[in-house]
Amino acid sequence: MNELIERLVKETGITPEQAKKAVESIANFVKEKFPMLGGAVDNIFSAGSKDND
Repeated sequence: MNELIERLVKETGITPEQAKKAVESIANFVKEKFPMLGGAVDNIFSAGSKDND
């Protein structure tokens, strides 16, 4: 997730906090719309996350 946040910050100029909220919002949206992908989404977005240490 950190790589995606860094890319969003670099390419859009938003703050890291804003990028993290955007990524979390997208992940939550996908999980709501496609519940069968919930575990996969969690795994994808938690990989490389500082919170996952």
